[in-house]
Amino acid sequence: MRIGVPRELKDQEGRVAITPAGVHELVDAGHRVVVEAGAGEESGISDRDYERRGAQIARHAAEVWDADMVLKVKEPLPPEYGYLRPDLILFAYLHLAAEPELTRALLQTRTVAIAYETVQLPDGELPLLTPMSEVAGRMAIQEGAFYLKKTAGGKGTLLGGVTGVAPANVVILGGGVVGTHAAKVAIGMGAQVTLLEKNVRRMAYLDDVLHGRVMAVMSNAVTIEQAVAYADLLVGAVLIPGARAPRLVTEAMVRTMKPGSVVVDVAVDQGGCVETTQPTTHTHPVFERWGVLHYGVTNMPGALPRTSTFALTNATIRYALAIASKGWRQAAREDRALAHGVNAAEGRLVHPAVAAAHGREHTPLETLLR
Repeated sequence: MRIGVPRELKDQEGRVAITPAGVHELVDAGHRVVVEAGAGEESGISDRDYERRGAQIARHAAEVWDADMVLKVKEPLPPEYGYLRPDLILFAYLHLAAEPELTRALLQTRTVAIAYETVQLPDGELPLLTPMSEVAGRMAIQEGAFYLKKTAGGKGTLLGGVTGVAPANVVILGGGVVGTHAAKVAIGMGAQVTLLEKNVRRMAYLDDVLHGRVMAVMSNAVTIEQAVAYADLLVGAVLIPGARAPRLVTEAMVRTMKPGSVVVDVAVDQGGCVETTQPTTHTHPVFERWGVLHYGVTNMPGALPRTSTFALTNATIRYALAIASKGWRQAAREDRALAHGVNAAEGRLVHPAVAAAHGREHTPLETLLR
């Protein structure tokens, strides 16, 4: 199979979809890999690094997209929609529940769209989302701490406080991978941390691994309203695979927050769990609403491309190899986790949560695998 790896176009997106080691594995399996010139530069990977492992370097994006499968990090942007076509497999983070325009383009072009974020193991784990969730969770606290500074527009509060002065209150909505890693960093920085979660077993697990240093609270409308009001830093870490994020924090709740407080909504990729959240970029990461700074960058790990690129390839390469070697249909037949990753194919939405998010008909994937 001919596999293309384009340079990412999203604002300050420094990640690339594959490392030289990943190229080596694909080439060793008999596949041809074409990487766009400069695609790995921001991750510290040169064109020569790729060439040494068997990749061909293409000077123009069109040469890369003229492949059987395109590996990307983030979803295609409008300038790339013209490359979509019926015989193309697109393997990337897509977050289609929050992308109506891209969804329409994929359906109209009949592109096979396989989303990293919905590949799901039988125990519910999302193996291709996990490494980036770890990065985003840790970053959420770092960015929140930065914007709490008065010079950055915040209230002027040090996350961990000092002797005789209370630490900041960090409130985390969701105890999954993002929430867990956010809590670890917040604890390490000395903050007072409240984590809201609906799953009792998950709460018990978090209490154990975090050694009781987080106040775990059952998440419901009342407890969320109470916690938001006293938060200095609010982290949205809610995820329903493939679906639009539930709006747990209303605008009225945001209005109760103290002036200069900060919201970091990591769920923004899926539409955001805070009603006042809007997508932002690394160039313009924050905006103010009701005196509260909102951070809504949709590609947070792109700011740490070296770490993120290597972590991503470690997770995705086995699935990319399976698709390239067996074709997407056979690979999906043999691996139910990968089958969950198929969002659209042959002009139909095959992931139920994505279809529901757009109010469109859902076609069971099995009907396309026969």
